[in-house]
Amino acid sequence: MKKSRLLATLFISCFFNATASNAVDHSAHGGGSGGPGGSSGSSARTCEKARLGKFMPAHLETVMPGAEFSFFAYNIDNPQQISVTVKNEPVAITSEFIDPYYLIKAKLPPALVNTAARINIKVTAKSSHCEAEDGWLLKIADK
Repeated sequence: MKKSRLLATLFISCFFNATASNAVDHSAHGGGSGGPGGSSGSSARTCEKARLGKFMPAHLETVMPGAEFSFFAYNIDNPQQISVTVKNEPVAITSEFIDPYYLIKAKLPPALVNTAARINIKVTAKSSHCEAEDGWLLKIADK
């Protein structure tokens, strides 16, 4: 009889230790209601990744120096989140909201002549999961 009592006590002891070890607070992993993935409403806001598209003129098209180019930006809150560079030189952009996207326009630097240039676009956001980068290459003709 003593062996069965000892086995029962050992079983109950192991059972409670296993249950206690699984009852750990996982809120730091984003699964808790107050953590990053929770729904406490403080700063846990989801986002949709920004999308860029409809690049005009098309990839590898030949254009004149100083030509205008444009693209669409979806899922952004503010066009000030967008930065555009051409051959690593920042260019000024204009934007127009046409629901559900922003139409972004800019001009190639006039000094770029008889070369190829990559238009790089970067959309910044509070969360790196919401940011986007894209671009395309244009051939720039001689004057």
